[in-house]
Amino acid sequence: MVLSFALVTLLVCPAVTKAEVTNTAPNFKEVYDLIRTHLAGETQADLDRAAVQGLLNQLHAKVSLAAGPSETNSQPAAQLLAKSALYEGPIGYLRVGHVGKGLAGRIAAGFKEFANTIHLKGLILDLRFADGHDYAAAASVADLFLEKETPLLDWGDGLVSSKAKSDAISIPVAVLVNQQTAAAAEALAAILRDQDRALVLGSKTAGEATMAQEFPLSTGQRLRIATALVKLGDGATLSADGVTPDIQVAVNAEDEKVYYADPFKEISKPLNLVASLGAPATNSSANGGTNRTARIRPTEADLIRERKERPGMELDYSVSANREPEAEKPVIRDPVLGRGLDLIKGISVLHPSKPS
Repeated sequence: MVLSFALVTLLVCPAVTKAEVTNTAPNFKEVYDLIRTHLAGETQADLDRAAVQGLLNQLHAKVSLAAGPSETNSQPAAQLLAKSALYEGPIGYLRVGHVGKGLAGRIAAGFKEFANTIHLKGLILDLRFADGHDYAAAASVADLFLEKETPLLDWGDGLVSSKAKSDAISIPVAVLVNQQTAAAAEALAAILRDQDRALVLGSKTAGEATMAQEFPLSTGQRLRIATALVKLGDGATLSADGVTPDIQVAVNAEDEKVYYADPFKEISKPLNLVASLGAPATNSSANGGTNRTARIRPTEADLIRERKERPGMELDYSVSANREPEAEKPVIRDPVLGRGLDLIKGISVLHPSKPS
C-alpha cells in the first residue's frame, strides 16, 4: 500500500495543516505498521477505510469520490442561472448556480431582458457557491463580454479564444466569489479579470480549477482525480490556492449563507449585556427588513405651528396633511453584494455608459 502519511496525521491530529504534515511526515509504512500492531479495537479494514478517508480529506480539491452516473455537462436550466434582479443604479444582477452547457445563452437572454427594460449602468455576476466542470461553458460565458478575438482558456483540449463581435456586453462588470466558488466558476472569474472586463470581489475561491478524469472502483463508485491543470489565455496556470479577489470582503461563512438567501436580511448580533440593559426592544420586521425607522413627514398643522414659533422661517407647504408616512427603501445588508453595487456606481460616475 502506497499512501501519504498525511492520511494518518489528519485523522489523529485534524488541526495540523498541510504544510506541517509535509515538513514533519515520518515514513508512512513505519507509522502504519505500528498503528496496526498496537491500536486496540480496530481491524485492518477499519485502518484502510481511515487511510482512504484521510487521503480524500487532504486532497479534497484534487480528488473526490462520487456515486451513480457520471456527471454530464448538461444541467437543468434552473441550476444554471439561479436568479436575476435589478438593483438601484440601475444595476443588473445575475446569479450563476452551475457553470454548464447553455449558461452563456441564459446570461445573454437575461442581459437582453434588462437592456430592453432600462439603460443599465453595470452588471453584477454572482459566482458565489457556483461550481461545474464544463470549462467550455466558462469560456463561452466570458466570450459574451469580449469584442475582439483573444485567447481565453486551455483545459487540455487546446487553447480556446473569443470571437470578434460588435454586440459584446460592454458595461462595467463586478464578479462576486467566495470559498465555495469552484472549478469552472473560478475559471470564469479569472478569465474576466485577466481580460480586464471585470473586478473580482469577495473571498479567495476553492482552488479546484483542474481537469479531472473519473476512474471506476470495485464498489461501483467513481474516483475523480485531477489529471491536468487549467491555464488562462496568457499561459498562466490557475492556482490550487484559488483566485484571490481584487477587493477582499471578509464575511462569516454562516452569515454569507443568510445574505445569499436574502441580501436585505438584517442579522441580529448578540449585544453586550451591560449596554443592552434598559434598552428598548426593536422590531426590524416592522420597518421593511431594515434597521431604519419610517420617516414621518410634517403635517400642515405642524408647519403652521412652526411658523408661529419661528417667524420668518421658510416652510415646505407641499406636503399634504393626509399623506402617509414615507418609509425608507430597504438596505442591502449583504457586504459583498453591497461593495459590488458601490463599485459599479462609482465606475458609472467616472465613465458613464451610453444607451445602446
